[in-house]
Amino acid sequence: MPFVRGTRIRGLIMVVAALSAVSLGACGAIPNPLGNKGKARSAADSAAAISVNGYLWRASLDTLSFMPLASADPYGGVIVTDWYVNPEKADERFKCTVYILDSRLRADGLNVSVFKQNRDATGAWIDAPHAGQTETDIENSILTRARQLRLSNIKG
Repeated sequence: MPFVRGTRIRGLIMVVAALSAVSLGACGAIPNPLGNKGKARSAADSAAAISVNGYLWRASLDTLSFMPLASADPYGGVIVTDWYVNPEKADERFKCTVYILDSRLRADGLNVSVFKQNRDATGAWIDAPHAGQTETDIENSILTRARQLRLSNIKG
């Protein structure tokens, strides 16, 4: 099957060529259209790339630090915790998702969803309603922490 082998080799050569061009562009050997020739991003460039409010982001991580973290996307502004079981109430567990919706420090730039499950008699976890105030309380805690972080940054 020489045709198949030749096709694979051509495909491999194309992949290697593409990766080489990307590598050379990053090193500055091939001029970048922006003219920075592969320099490391400045702090301003990095900050501009993140579209969510940094204070809300940090405050969300701080506020939910007692819960195990499942995923965190600073560019999309989504934080997902894993299930948390309070040692004093081993028959219920909670999970949170935080959405940071704005680059400004605003109350409406934040949305928290809380999920609760209870353990039944067989030991299986069953979805359960939670107090609607829980989400509001977490949002308020995050906003308070974000304001504290902003004020400490202004003073310092």
